[in-house]
Amino acid sequence: MIVEISFVPIGTGTSLSRYVAKVIKNLEKSGIKYQLTPMGTIVEGEWEEISDLIDHSHKLIFEMGIERIITNIKIDYRLDKSSSMEDKINSVKKKMVEADV
Repeated sequence: MIVEISFVPIGTGTSLSRYVAKVIKNLEKSGIKYQLTPMGTIVEGEWEEISDLIDHSHKLIFEMGIERIITNIKIDYRLDKSSSMEDKINSVKKKMVEADV
């Protein structure tokens, strides 16, 4: 399962990087495969570990004095085959080469 997550702490001003840094530091400790992007973080794993990560991330942000968080979650869940972050990127790159005329 591939999941894109973004946390938006409410009432913090315009910079969110200190909250993101706290979450990413915890994510690194978890061992869950991830990719940080400018607009969110993509993680790869089983739903149980990802949902635990989301719950713990909320707690970390609340511990920083935030009282409200908007969380955006996009899930790519396939039953027909296994698909990793790299598989998806490589599939697009392959099709770009095939489409090149």
